[in-house]
Amino acid sequence: MRGGLAVSSGAMFTGTAVFDLLLPGDSRSLKAKRSYVRPIVAALRRFEVSAAEVGALDLHGRAQLAVAVVAAETAHVREVLDSCERLVAGRPEVELLSVRRRLYGVDDD
Repeated sequence: MRGGLAVSSGAMFTGTAVFDLLLPGDSRSLKAKRSYVRPIVAALRRFEVSAAEVGALDLHGRAQLAVAVVAAETAHVREVLDSCERLVAGRPEVELLSVRRRLYGVDDD
């Protein structure tokens, strides 16, 4: 015990996914872009992940969203990332162009 907290030597895994999105043609302003991006980010957060718009910030017709998850098992990390990808791919108002996923373990630098 350290500082009143139990210290565990268990494994920890993190996973990230970056979604490259094509937005509808009517997203010609940053305000219109936000109207598409905000609800998706809010829906992703329901999976208890960190989620944010991380790229293509000045491009009105494109968006890059990223999620990150931490868990004790790789299977759980993959399940959460799969759920996030299904959610984004299932949004009819955007087109999912690509997904980049990474999984990090305790031995990764």
